[in-house]
Amino acid sequence: MENNIVKTIIDLFNNKGGDLYGGEAVTQLEHGLQAAHFAVLENASDALVAAALLHDIGHLLHDLPDDATDKGIDDLHEALGAQFLEKYFINEVAEPVKLHVNAKRYLCLIEAGYYSTLSPASQASLILQGGIMSSLEKGDFEKNEFYMEAVMLRRWDDLAKDPELKTEPIECYTNILTAALKNN
Repeated sequence: MENNIVKTIIDLFNNKGGDLYGGEAVTQLEHGLQAAHFAVLENASDALVAAALLHDIGHLLHDLPDDATDKGIDDLHEALGAQFLEKYFINEVAEPVKLHVNAKRYLCLIEAGYYSTLSPASQASLILQGGIMSSLEKGDFEKNEFYMEAVMLRRWDDLAKDPELKTEPIECYTNILTAALKNN
């Protein structure tokens, strides 16, 4: 299955990634491609580029409506995505995906003005995701060896909402995804 998982993921994005990304002006696919694009621009490791591309795969794995947030539902996409990715990918991919929502909560706590840079949709989802992180949660978050990677991923996630930005197609990431597979 590992040999086919990259194809399966690309097909998933191509088949289900055309929906708008939670109140933003880009699709799920465009959002992932833009996050990966920003990771590449910052010379991130291949594993972190893969994490940026796949960080919201959980949205494509559940059957909740696109307006779940509007209905007060947290889809827990970060946990669902990480659970899926952990089966196939190295920790350097799965862990930042698992932590990227908490990274938003963390940045709201530690960085003055960060909250005001979030899109209205991201501000709304923050409430459902636990709100601004507490000091106690901050200490726990910083104990994870991948917390800094999750913060970098979060920043690319925040930028990846530009309907005018042109990116490479998802198929261009085949080698990066393959290299980040377990036992590869």
